[in-house]
Amino acid sequence: MEMLENLKMAFSALMGNKLRSGLTMLGIAIGNASVIALVGVGEGAQKVALEQFEALGPNVLFVSTSSRNVRRTIPNPRPLTYEDAQAIASQVPAITAISPELSGKKILSFGNRTSNSPLIGVGSQYLNVRNRQLSKGRFIMESDLKRDNRVIVLGSELAKNLFGNRNPVGENLRMGNLSFQVIGVLQTKGSLFETNQDDRALIPLTTMSNQVLGRNSIYGIPLTHISVLAKNSAQIKAAQFQISNLLQMRHQVSDENYVQIFPQTTVLEMAKETNDSLTRMLASIASISLFVGGIGIMNIMLVSVTERTQEIGLRKALGAKEGDIKGQFLIESVILATTGGIIGIFVGIQGMYLAGIFAALTTSISIPAIILALGVSSAIGLIFGVVPAHHAAKLDPIVALRRL
Repeated sequence: MEMLENLKMAFSALMGNKLRSGLTMLGIAIGNASVIALVGVGEGAQKVALEQFEALGPNVLFVSTSSRNVRRTIPNPRPLTYEDAQAIASQVPAITAISPELSGKKILSFGNRTSNSPLIGVGSQYLNVRNRQLSKGRFIMESDLKRDNRVIVLGSELAKNLFGNRNPVGENLRMGNLSFQVIGVLQTKGSLFETNQDDRALIPLTTMSNQVLGRNSIYGIPLTHISVLAKNSAQIKAAQFQISNLLQMRHQVSDENYVQIFPQTTVLEMAKETNDSLTRMLASIASISLFVGGIGIMNIMLVSVTERTQEIGLRKALGAKEGDIKGQFLIESVILATTGGIIGIFVGIQGMYLAGIFAALTTSISIPAIILALGVSSAIGLIFGVVPAHHAAKLDPIVALRRL
């Protein structure tokens, strides 16, 4: 009954000063809204990254070489080559497909339309390794690689930019003084790490090296990197070990840091860790407003104690104990903080939806973050209400009644 009576009195006191109570709750509401919105945006970004990785394929490894981290300086580092990719394909049993890649950029034109999109020289297994599909035509074949054929496969957005609603398959477009026949169009993929996968063109790796870039070395066709598809997730470590040993032997380098192999899962963990760190940092910054809101509650409750000195003295004279007075003021501060927290959660969720609509951000409602924010705001009300409640409970009823 005492608790129920304290609740009634607390609500009555707060409703008697609606404006002051509302302004007091504002700090907590802003803090909770900020935390919920920022955590939602962070988790949404992490969800998008996870979906992109899953779309890329779970067992993909990216292979490159670097002489930066080796213990022994290599005077003339050997580039990663097409021949290295062929050796990996034939000598590494832990993989099922391989895609050597050589990147560049060239202006493509058709009629009066032009595009300066990324151009990538690839092998015939690119679709399998990168988990891509064709929407029209065919893909690059081994015969195109052997003959240095001037054929090209376009991303869906690039095809639309150059050809509009016209079917590009069979048409010829210009790349400098060279003419390329469009043989296929890729299905829409979207963005991966803020890179538009649909605004790019693919041509045979040999054509890219010999005719477009004119870039060869004494070791063969140089590559930007090699994408490899392991048989399954259990074979990823075996594939890493086998590829590293093979390339070290081929390049005559004994340092294991020379070969850089990044599994898709490792990159995913790095991206997740970065997103988690950013989300925690943003949430910590937003939590400062919760602390400020708690100070505001304590300040207002101290003012309330001063204003209600006569009421406190009268209650003590009628037999109220210190615990009763302390409980009433603690309940008032918790009500203020919890109500402000609930309002902040609602505002934060609405803010996430608005961010998704107007800022094109992917957001995700985090139930644990909502529960934590509500619990923290209630705890803040309890913690910052202790001092005013203690001050009220210690008032001398005789001194308080003299003001009547």
